[in-house]
Amino acid sequence: MNQKIFIKTFGCQMNEYDSNRIYDAVKKIGYHKTENYEDANCYLLNTCHIRDKAKEKVYHEIGRVKKKFRSKQKPLVIIAGCVAQAENQEMLKREPYIDLVIGPQSYHKINDTILNHIKDKKKIEEIEFDTISKFEYLKKIKNDTRGISSYLTIQEGCDKFCHFCVVPYTRGPEYSRPFKQILDEAKHLVNNGAKEIILLGQNVNAYNYEGFKLSKLLLEIEKFSGLDRIRYTTSHPKDMTEDLIEVYKFSKKLMPLVHLPVQSGSNKILKLMNRKHTISEYYKIFDKFKKINPNIEFSSDFIIGYPEENDQDFAETLNLVKNVGFINSFSFVFSPRPGTVAADLELIDKKISMERLELIQNQLFNNQTKMNKSLENKTINVLVENLTDDKTQVFGRSEYMTSVIFNGKKEDIGKILPVRIIKSNRSTLFGEVINNSNQKVA
Repeated sequence: MNQKIFIKTFGCQMNEYDSNRIYDAVKKIGYHKTENYEDANCYLLNTCHIRDKAKEKVYHEIGRVKKKFRSKQKPLVIIAGCVAQAENQEMLKREPYIDLVIGPQSYHKINDTILNHIKDKKKIEEIEFDTISKFEYLKKIKNDTRGISSYLTIQEGCDKFCHFCVVPYTRGPEYSRPFKQILDEAKHLVNNGAKEIILLGQNVNAYNYEGFKLSKLLLEIEKFSGLDRIRYTTSHPKDMTEDLIEVYKFSKKLMPLVHLPVQSGSNKILKLMNRKHTISEYYKIFDKFKKINPNIEFSSDFIIGYPEENDQDFAETLNLVKNVGFINSFSFVFSPRPGTVAADLELIDKKISMERLELIQNQLFNNQTKMNKSLENKTINVLVENLTDDKTQVFGRSEYMTSVIFNGKKEDIGKILPVRIIKSNRSTLFGEVINNSNQKVA
């Protein structure tokens, strides 16, 4: 079988990792990736259920595909990811154009599912939580991702049951992949050219496999020659343990940006969210990191307008943003997710929520702009990832994940270069390379 597959990915980094692994699997049965969905024999949509109107985005995409293939042979249409897990049978009933629905813990079954559908022409859903079997299967298939920066999922699922979140219902309970399995995949990625590895998990710092925790994993991966940078996301404050914080004292490759979602600056709202941490605990974590290295910076996630949030609660959130100085964060107005505890709570006025969101985003954007402005006329380390679209410059990222564009050439891709920052805006730094060696600067 020689077929073309188009994969479109919504949502988090883990979905991007999953999409790559899905492709690694379907190559075994003759599917080859195309970047033009109109050429595809198979259209796969990897979905996310975190943001508002996620389900409607799926049907919008399917409508677009139906229109394009109206006068052509229909492709095999597969819905994967968290919307598939949450909606499953409803999707097959509502949209007959969909052929297969497969949840994120059933990707090891995707080849058999496709082949069975081709044989029997029956619509199929696969939504069992079978994480162990999934990773046992995927470890037999090499991760052929070839990027300067590569994702690596080490943990899935969540046991925290925050009242606003669907992850426990779409990804299942917390599961940590075997320690050696992760190291083998990391080594393979480095051999494929990865200079940076980003470890992923719904609660990545909850990783614990037979006593081996994230701290041990970071120090082992750091030993790989050829690897320059390590990051991890997303963390939960309750799992930010002393041993993990201590790694920042010794690691030479762990980047100084800690993404630690807080969601609100109000203890009242945190309790209503069932977040299991307080603001004083969050500040203690912040202070511990700053004591180790004052150059460590924080990013976070914020839900604005959570049910029962009043002016005082919002003021406490705004105060937290100012005190910590988060340099790169995500903020959204609360939107209820079906099946969660918060789904049926009384919403606060949308106009008030939007006004608060604008205030919090303005402060967050000011933090970003201030941070970037402080780097002007300074020299920083930049990992070069690729050429810009017009091929005239290169694109890379700073140690804080900020985009950097500067004069360079194709041969610089994969190198860490000293770049003098000339100007900046909120999201991007612009500079010039000091020299073309791979020398690292302090």
